[in-house]
Amino acid sequence: MKKRQDIVFKDSISLKGPSIWTYPPCIETWVDIGELEDYPSDKIPGLYERLEAWLPGLIEHRCNYDVRGGFLQRLKEGTWTGHILEHVVLELMTVAGLPDGFGRTRETTTRGVYKLVVSNFHEECTRLALDIGRELLLAAIHDDPFDVAEAIRPLRRKVDRKYLGPSTAAIVNAAEARKIPHIRLLDDGNLVQLGYGAAMRRIWTAETDSTSAIAETISRDKDLTKELISSVGVPVPEGREVDDADDAVDAAEDIGYPVVVKPTDGNHGRGVFIDLTTADDVRKAYAIAVEEGSGVLVERSIQGIEHRLLVIGGKLIAANRSDLITVAGDGKQTVQELIDTQINTDPRRGSTELHPLSIIRIDTAAQMELDRQKLTASSVPAAGREVLIQRNANHAFDCTDEVHPDTAAIASLAARVVGLDIAGIDLVCQDIAKPLAAQGGAIVEVNAGPSLLMHIKPGVGKPRPVGQAIVDNLFSTSQTGRIPLVGVSGTHGKTAVAKLVAHLLYLSGAHTGLACSDGLFQNRRQVQKTDAANWSAGRRLLLNRAIDAAVIENGPEVILGQGLAYDRCSVGVVTNIASDDEDLSRWNVQPTGGEYYTTPRSIYRTQVDVVLPSGYAVLNAADPLVADFAELCDGEVIFFTADPSCLKLAEHFAAGKRGVTVADGRIILRTGGDEIRICRLGDVPTIGKAKKAEDIANVLAAVAAGWALGLTQEVIATGVKTYGLDLPEPEALLPIQAKKPLPAALKK
Repeated sequence: MKKRQDIVFKDSISLKGPSIWTYPPCIETWVDIGELEDYPSDKIPGLYERLEAWLPGLIEHRCNYDVRGGFLQRLKEGTWTGHILEHVVLELMTVAGLPDGFGRTRETTTRGVYKLVVSNFHEECTRLALDIGRELLLAAIHDDPFDVAEAIRPLRRKVDRKYLGPSTAAIVNAAEARKIPHIRLLDDGNLVQLGYGAAMRRIWTAETDSTSAIAETISRDKDLTKELISSVGVPVPEGREVDDADDAVDAAEDIGYPVVVKPTDGNHGRGVFIDLTTADDVRKAYAIAVEEGSGVLVERSIQGIEHRLLVIGGKLIAANRSDLITVAGDGKQTVQELIDTQINTDPRRGSTELHPLSIIRIDTAAQMELDRQKLTASSVPAAGREVLIQRNANHAFDCTDEVHPDTAAIASLAARVVGLDIAGIDLVCQDIAKPLAAQGGAIVEVNAGPSLLMHIKPGVGKPRPVGQAIVDNLFSTSQTGRIPLVGVSGTHGKTAVAKLVAHLLYLSGAHTGLACSDGLFQNRRQVQKTDAANWSAGRRLLLNRAIDAAVIENGPEVILGQGLAYDRCSVGVVTNIASDDEDLSRWNVQPTGGEYYTTPRSIYRTQVDVVLPSGYAVLNAADPLVADFAELCDGEVIFFTADPSCLKLAEHFAAGKRGVTVADGRIILRTGGDEIRICRLGDVPTIGKAKKAEDIANVLAAVAAGWALGLTQEVIATGVKTYGLDLPEPEALLPIQAKKPLPAALKK
């Protein structure tokens, strides 16, 4: 290359839900590679070698060869800068701690301009990865020096701060495995909604909307917790709350050494000192413990090893054992140096939540242990001398399969008495495989919001499916976290269809939310008068716990520029695809020049792509483009058309499938050869005497959607006859729910 080339980001769109590209959120960026269009990768000397060395993880990118090393093969053979940038960005996100992502790069009709699409796990993280990826790739192209580790550091920090923590991610992943949708409620926190509307549950790391505030408060009060659980026979250590350092010494001498000193309401082990054997140690421990809580407890020290048992929904799910942390003297290194070389070099140790073991530091508790051994951090232990640093370090060793059934039952009882749905039970015993009573073991703490990382990623042993256990405790096997949800799209009629479907649901007794061009509605109450056919209005409905069912209108501007508000829907309606699509022509946000949209078909098919396998696509049989969407639907299809002789509809009926049409001036529901008449066209106010084709089509589409939702014949008939009229309050209409449902042949 004779002159230095650049890569320019011309435009970028955040797609927050399903789009023409993929189901999860993604960012679509328009990338202008300029004159680099003339230089595929095989024409740039050293590019392959530099990228392979800087980002060794690229070997795992399969690309369209679908083999390990597939992308590197493309890189060697020759591919273009836009495609290379896609893989560089994805690899940077992976290295920074994000999950494996989705990527696509497509040419536009403007030479050198590409549409680059990558997964958007968090917008700030993704945009930073795009910027770093651009700089890295330009450095590789021009053979400039580039410090990859330094460049990735801010991205790692951003991911650590903004992305879900591993405990929350484990729960979210378990929900996804059960096809339960999730919505993150905080930009940089772990508050997450699982499910939609009235079917939702909420989690905040290892706390749920079933975690009682009273139970959590009890668990923070160690003395009260001991009193409650001991009253039902759970073994606890003898002890009491103390008033000052002198009282702490008195309590220790009454109980008998060794003792434990800890805050009454602390957590995460802060200010906890164990196996104290002298009054001086007790005084020192008291001075620190009192700063960590509102009071101090002195308890009998239980001989043994500390264990953490995780109880979820009254069942033992996982158990981990702690261990002593020691170093071996060599006669040369100080204690601090021995810790750094023998312990902290373990790759499992680190300061982030991704590390199952923490960095060992000489804190106050460790210093007290060294004092007992007449050592300091700068002491040089003799060769072969074992130095104890911590008595109970990380609970890093999985021992779930070793827990005695009686001990598991006691832990479950303790959680139940405190009232916690998720509890971390700390107990001390010599052998977890034996009953506590036989060895003098005891439960020392019951914790709300316990850490899950030790069970997800133990230092030693088998990871446990704790996320799955939490999700299964929140949702029974028959619950999906979903509400009836109808998405309506198409060129014409989508607002009218959406409003009529919402009316049918309202008559059925469901508290119905509607987001459409005419505004945002809850039942008959309008809560927003401006256009609500957009992502944010649809998402508002799904966040509302009062919503039993939702109807959401989606035009091209949503699909192309925002993404759908939901991941999947019960019913997806496509009314028609017309050449005079004003939505496409007026959505003028594209960059200068180039091809911004794909075909109308590829836009509107998105509504069908998101139909659940248990759901229905409601499609216009008279519109060839729409009717062809039937083969794309994961669920079943209900066709609608006013023309009963429509060939597509006839083929559908011949296959024993469902459709809505008109015969003898009546709206007909038909499955194969079985049919039922709903009402006369003239009885429908929105059709009236004019009987315009578009009005009839809108009513048929809404009727088909109501049928797909399982509404009764009476609800559907009453709904189309009363839509647009001044109706009484819902109570006067509810008796229609008790009437007979549609015949079985029509409901299948």
